[in-house]
Amino acid sequence: MIDTDKGLRVASYNIRKAKGLDRRRDPGRILRVLNGLDADVIALQEADRRLGARPSALCRALIAEETDFEVVPIARNDVSLGWHGNAVLVRKGIGHGRVVHIDLPGLEPRGAVRVDLDHFSLVATHLGLMRRHRAGQLRAIARAVAGTDRVVVAGDFNEWSPHKGLEVLHEFDVHAPGHSFHAARPVAALDRIAVSQGLTVMAAGVVKDGLARHASDHLPIWADIGVQRKSQNFRNSV
Repeated sequence: MIDTDKGLRVASYNIRKAKGLDRRRDPGRILRVLNGLDADVIALQEADRRLGARPSALCRALIAEETDFEVVPIARNDVSLGWHGNAVLVRKGIGHGRVVHIDLPGLEPRGAVRVDLDHFSLVATHLGLMRRHRAGQLRAIARAVAGTDRVVVAGDFNEWSPHKGLEVLHEFDVHAPGHSFHAARPVAALDRIAVSQGLTVMAAGVVKDGLARHASDHLPIWADIGVQRKSQNFRNSV
């Protein structure tokens, strides 16, 4: 069981293929940012290159040597870290089981990945640029987790509005911890974490200091998630 006094920290970070605001591709810098999140589970977006076989932007060996995380086996080839750029890291010792690849509709090639963890199921995603496509993508995710207890959806939702666009997630409590884009001048809360019944967000935030200001065009977000002892009614807080 999760310690409900402390919670389990889930983070989400669009690492832009490890390319920083200085135009340098620096995987080591990204790993230093990840180490500073004090997270238990991290959903990464743009973890792989877009062309060819989509090789990873982060070296698996470096992750093993430089962090306390392990890579959930999501990739469908030998060179990618994730699928459609979505990767999941878990702190060593946290169990993970079934992985489900969720095809998302739309003109752009998009996908989401569901990973069943010890305490809840995590869906890591990077939604499309058009709202009508995002609505269909969120419906696909909702169908993929229908009937599942305790679900966390984390990623780059690409939704600029604080009030519209995520109505499909009406059964989730959707949290935008703060402005996470653009890292140089944060003006939009594109990155979000949503939790289903049985889970609660105890605290959440955006990392705006240190290397995170330069390592990507997004800032990482985090949420401390606990298991509720009794079910409660949720309201969507988008």
